[in-house]
Amino acid sequence: MLPADYVFGLAVALVVTFNLYFGLRIDRERIAMQWGRSGDPTWYAPKWFAMWGMVVFMGAVRLFIWLASTYAPRSVHGVELGIVIFSVIAAGSHLFVLMKARAAS
Repeated sequence: MLPADYVFGLAVALVVTFNLYFGLRIDRERIAMQWGRSGDPTWYAPKWFAMWGMVVFMGAVRLFIWLASTYAPRSVHGVELGIVIFSVIAAGSHLFVLMKARAAS
């Protein structure tokens, strides 16, 4: 286990906390996932998928990083920094999406 996994674990815990907090406060069944240059949503996802899909996505990316660093270590550089940056960006973007969804409700 890498020291960066503590940051990853904290980010996953934050995402779960955000889901539990915002889940009751978002009334719509579909959540905007991406916005165009004009600020209008370009596509929507079901609420459950938008919320809990991020946890699955984060786990899948971490698994991919582990597999790459285990089976092709010469091809992987900066694993710890990559995990930290990914964790911060994933949690931050998820919070942004949930806050926008709450404001639209």
